[in-house]
Amino acid sequence: MVFLTGWRALLPRPVLLLLAAGALSGCSLVEGGNGKPVGGGPAGPGGGRGGPPLVVVGAVERTTLVDSVETVGTALANEQADLNSTVTERIARVNFADGAFVPKGAVIAELVRTQQGASLTESQARLTAARQRLERLLALQKDGFATRAQVEEAQAAVDVARAQITSATGQIGDRVIRAPFAGWLSLRRISPGAVVNAGTTIATIVDYSRIKLDFPVPEVFLAALRPGLPVEARVAAFPGEVFRGTVATIDPLVDPATRAVMVRAILPNPDLRLRPGMLMTVSLQSNPREALVVPESALVAEGSESYVFRLTPQNVAERRPVQLGVRREGRVEILAGLAEGDRIVADGTVKVRAGQPVRPAPRPGGPPAAEAAA
Repeated sequence: MVFLTGWRALLPRPVLLLLAAGALSGCSLVEGGNGKPVGGGPAGPGGGRGGPPLVVVGAVERTTLVDSVETVGTALANEQADLNSTVTERIARVNFADGAFVPKGAVIAELVRTQQGASLTESQARLTAARQRLERLLALQKDGFATRAQVEEAQAAVDVARAQITSATGQIGDRVIRAPFAGWLSLRRISPGAVVNAGTTIATIVDYSRIKLDFPVPEVFLAALRPGLPVEARVAAFPGEVFRGTVATIDPLVDPATRAVMVRAILPNPDLRLRPGMLMTVSLQSNPREALVVPESALVAEGSESYVFRLTPQNVAERRPVQLGVRREGRVEILAGLAEGDRIVADGTVKVRAGQPVRPAPRPGGPPAAEAAA
């Protein structure tokens, strides 16, 4: 049993309960008797615990940029031809070794041409006889002993003999395979004594002292294409090496299936390391220019617009809308909105709000954060 004394004994019980609740609401709970409030209130200005956010600060830089198109292409020989037989005949001689270099006009192979040689000899003899008869008739015509018709007949015989010589010479030429240009011959595919049909390939001749590199370029880059643009090409056979050339020709037609235009570049190949048929990775560069760039991590996207936080001398972040260009290796081109040397938040933009002070993070090996902020 509880006894109330003094003035408390004169108060009704409900009033005492209300007084007790009011007294508790006006007191703070303490821990350990040290006077510190339990649960605590704000620990810093504005309710923050660490002050301004720590960010990485960078600067708008000026550098040289070029527009680049990456694609793949196929290496082609400067000149390449299959040397085929135009007649069905037996091989008489083969005059080349595997992979040999031959000059223009060199005899690659000879087919049997005995019959054609005999026809040529016969036609030459007929021509000699026809000329002699024509000369006699012309002399007799001057003395009135030969008619005009006889002279014309003799002249026709001369013309026929000449035509027969031309035909026989052509048939012999069909049986002699010559190099149409200087180049390297493929592996030998025939042997003497073999009979080849018309259209049979005897050898393939290739001139790859320079390489024609054909590659597709999307039509959206058509305006930047022009003869003379530099080209860099790489091939898996020679890792780390770059082969340089220039654009020579642009196909006037755009492929409606791929929406790309074929471009042909010429690559010098003095050491003959590049071979026709190789698959090459091509880099086509155009429009070199001086441009302002910032790290991609500095961009803040909002809908279709992009922003960058620019810092005032007092390290206050200002949100600046920017117009973007191309992106290259983690950097983005700034067309408008910033100036060279402007200090920006290069990383940590998620912690920043417009008009908010920031604290630059110390650089590795650089001054402390306090000096960087100053």
